[in-house]
Amino acid sequence: MACRRVKAKRELVRLVRTRGGNIEIDVAGKKEGRGAYICPELECWERALKGKQLEHTLRSNLTQDNREQLIRSGKDLLKELASG
Repeated sequence: MACRRVKAKRELVRLVRTRGGNIEIDVAGKKEGRGAYICPELECWERALKGKQLEHTLRSNLTQDNREQLIRSGKDLLKELASG
């Protein structure tokens, strides 16, 4: 989404807007809700969460708390993906 590179879904991280309106990381890629895919690279992750691009794609608004939580969770996930 952020860098517009074409990759297989298995190579990307899915974020999903749940029915409750929260935006969460969907590691398994099976959660119900509107989804967006981001490269598992810190630069792409930060770019997607910095502006309004993710909010537009998911048709939702991110609170500052939700945005910060996604950044922290994303960094942890990217570390895991890089090491494993």
